[in-house]
Amino acid sequence: MDAASRSIIGYRVSNNRSVGPCILAMRMAFKHFKELPKNFHFIADGYSAYPLAAQQFFREFGDKFKFDITQVIGLTNDDEVSKEFRPYKQMIERLNRTFKSSYRVSCGYDNYEGANYNVALWVAYYNFLRPHKHNRYNVLNKIDMLEGADNMLGKWQLLIFLGQQTIKNLKTADNSNCS
Repeated sequence: MDAASRSIIGYRVSNNRSVGPCILAMRMAFKHFKELPKNFHFIADGYSAYPLAAQQFFREFGDKFKFDITQVIGLTNDDEVSKEFRPYKQMIERLNRTFKSSYRVSCGYDNYEGANYNVALWVAYYNFLRPHKHNRYNVLNKIDMLEGADNMLGKWQLLIFLGQQTIKNLKTADNSNCS
């Protein structure tokens, strides 16, 4: 999650919490960067895969993707790091609770493909359609084309259309690169 915009920028559905899925989620989050911003901070819980994933990014991309992990451990502010960075960890925990409240209703997934589709749709809803209290009940990421839709169904239809156009453009670009 980008703490400034509060948008979800990377995720990965997996049956485990190993380094591999962590790296894949981070790749998704960083895919639009040629290098990380100078003021970049990666704040996480105490999960051991994050420092290992950070090492992998440094090894693969060098100084452009070298970053430290600030880990906020435990539930209380017993140290200076926890006092300073706990609000960011709490932001993620709140996001997880919001997601889990909608996940429970679906009673789980039959397979990873279904899980990935469901999560991708939920992220689209969260980032582009859901009003957020901290953003004065506006969406996080405004898309001008969606402003003309009168209701949520119309907004979903337009968002799916935009997604289809993006896929079509990516396929066209891939085919032109193969020539």
